[in-house]
Amino acid sequence: MRLYRSFATVGGLTMISRLLGFARDILIAAALGTGAVADAFFVAFRFPNLFRRLFGEGAFNAAFVPLFAKKLEGEGREAARGFAEDAMAGLAFVLLVLSAACMLAMPWLMLLLAPGFAETPEKYDLAVLLTQITFPYLLCMCLVALISGVLNSLHKFWVAAATPILLNVVLTLVVALAMLAGTSGKPQAGMILALGVLVAGLVQLAAVWIAMHRSGLHLRLRRPRLTPDIRRLVGLGLPGLVSGGITQINIMVGTIIASLQAGAVSYLYYADRLYQLPLGIVGVAVGVVLLPDLARRLRAGDEAAVMDSQNRSLEFALMLTLPAAVALAVAAEPIVRVLFERGAFRASDTEATALALAAFSWGLPAFVLQKVFQPGFFAREDTRTPMRYAMINMAVNTAGAIGLFYLFQALGWRPYLGIAVATSLAGWLNAIMLWATLVRRGHFKSDPRLRRVLPLVALASLVMGGVLWVVAGQLAPWLEDHGALWVRVSALAALVSAGMLAYGLLIQLTGAVDVRKIGSVRRR
Repeated sequence: MRLYRSFATVGGLTMISRLLGFARDILIAAALGTGAVADAFFVAFRFPNLFRRLFGEGAFNAAFVPLFAKKLEGEGREAARGFAEDAMAGLAFVLLVLSAACMLAMPWLMLLLAPGFAETPEKYDLAVLLTQITFPYLLCMCLVALISGVLNSLHKFWVAAATPILLNVVLTLVVALAMLAGTSGKPQAGMILALGVLVAGLVQLAAVWIAMHRSGLHLRLRRPRLTPDIRRLVGLGLPGLVSGGITQINIMVGTIIASLQAGAVSYLYYADRLYQLPLGIVGVAVGVVLLPDLARRLRAGDEAAVMDSQNRSLEFALMLTLPAAVALAVAAEPIVRVLFERGAFRASDTEATALALAAFSWGLPAFVLQKVFQPGFFAREDTRTPMRYAMINMAVNTAGAIGLFYLFQALGWRPYLGIAVATSLAGWLNAIMLWATLVRRGHFKSDPRLRRVLPLVALASLVMGGVLWVVAGQLAPWLEDHGALWVRVSALAALVSAGMLAYGLLIQLTGAVDVRKIGSVRRR
């Protein structure tokens, strides 16, 4: 049950972070809308965020955590601390050089990152400036990822899971300041937000550094050394750059293509923020907790526990993700309207964003499945197989996004929707390849409980979708009311509550979940 408690800790804190992120994005939508300043800021924020996911969460979750856990279990705390210090020194050196080079070369890099912006010099110049301001965030967050890996390996999950809350708090305060200063929709608002990103990175780094020292593990700064352990880390980490960050790579590819259509970058950003809520709560919780758990169990030779952890992780993930995917597809428009439609965010933006959200939602279970299956490779120090599949995923996503963008344009449909559809299809391809390989190697086998529960969860999710569709129709006059905000918020809360109640009753009636067992676990 410790695995479920860890899921609950990470997932609960991630939920708080994502809800605060919604508050942040609601204010950003009101302040920037979907215009040129919004497009420039979202590109500026996404560029260092991509490298953060690749160098930080991707490479270090894939490579650093299993190696650190092995050191901790096999050689003791001091050996593990020395390895972490060498890793931190090497990472900091590489990132300082990379950040300096990218900031100097940003006018040329922007031609690759957002080629469509070149047609509007003002938007292009603003995007270059904002990206240069936000880029040092990369260094802060990669160090946060390393220290978080240390804390997670020590089974101290809550601090690392809570640090994104600080980002959302800082950015919420900053965007509120920009609105109070009367800069809404102006380039000054983008610059204030970009500075807020940098400040948030420093605050997050300070938080995990203090937590690490309180845990009794004191990392010292030292000069970089290419030790055998660091060579092993690099050998595992380079494939992890791709496999661990494939979702973000695909989003970046989508951003590049979306820059060819005015407003498309913003539509995809707002839709991405909404489906990232369940992905963050469930996928991140499973990925963060499962990897060190599997690494330790494999080190102990407990294969039965490894298999049980994977089965329960998959059960937990799909029990929450399938209904979320159905709900986002069915209720996309009222969700977007209530959360974002105000200020500079217009009704036409609601429709465009809702369509993107519906297209992304069908890929949501696949994105979460990747988080469940990848630790099965990473814990065995195999980062190359997920990397190969990630490369295939990226190729399919890029070709699909370009092809569908122009196909939809030729058919008179919204071109940017092709990007969302391609991302979802590529996600399913990657998840299926990871699952099939684990099964073929004998590293994953579904147990009777999982085979019984998953069809029941799928059935309950589909029936819940029908309930949402009916209830949304009944609440439409209040969801579309453009008077008092509290009316729309109350109607959306009623819609969400109806869906949750229906799903909860259905999984209990079908036997997918036994409330008595949950009560027994809580008492123990």
